[in-house]
Amino acid sequence: MKFLFITFLILNNIVMAQDTTYYKAKEREGLNVGEKVENFSAQSMRGDTVSLDALLEKGPLVIVFYRGHWCPICNKHLKKLESNLEKVYEKGAQLIAISPEKSEFLRKTADKTNASFTLLYDEGYKISDQFQLTFQPDSMTRVMYKTVLGGDLKTAHSDESQQLPIPATYILNKEGVVVWRHFDPDYKKRSKIENIIANIPTYE
Repeated sequence: MKFLFITFLILNNIVMAQDTTYYKAKEREGLNVGEKVENFSAQSMRGDTVSLDALLEKGPLVIVFYRGHWCPICNKHLKKLESNLEKVYEKGAQLIAISPEKSEFLRKTADKTNASFTLLYDEGYKISDQFQLTFQPDSMTRVMYKTVLGGDLKTAHSDESQQLPIPATYILNKEGVVVWRHFDPDYKKRSKIENIIANIPTYE
């Protein structure tokens, strides 16, 4: 009985922490359709530097923000994207995924999801800041991420602020303008591949 009571308290605290984190994330609005994204560059898990301008020279771009290798919902979403990647390519677009995790942790994500698309390290949250996605989970939630999911944000990120991006998806046209987005402060709600494919702009 004592064990069940303790378990109940732990689960109740987790739910309360997730609710608090949701309301913190809800304060963010995200970059909107019609807004232009300024050029950025970031390091891939292979150590090379990738720039937005260089990517857009090849066509439209799908950008997926995710929380980290420790996030089961992120991994499930990235797996789904990988399994439908050819559909993205058939529309003449590319797909990248961005996380605040360092290169060695990007590799963990690639191992878990079999992702063949580019994973980028958003050092200092510069990219998620530009997209207006960055927020800080409360301390109880951060402890839960570490103890339950193995997400040590202090170790995996570039600093100790332990911030995260809202896991949004954006589609940019060749000019770098947002033409579609999936933005939801509820981390459990992710973009659907059919909506991504339907909203990739086509060029002659």
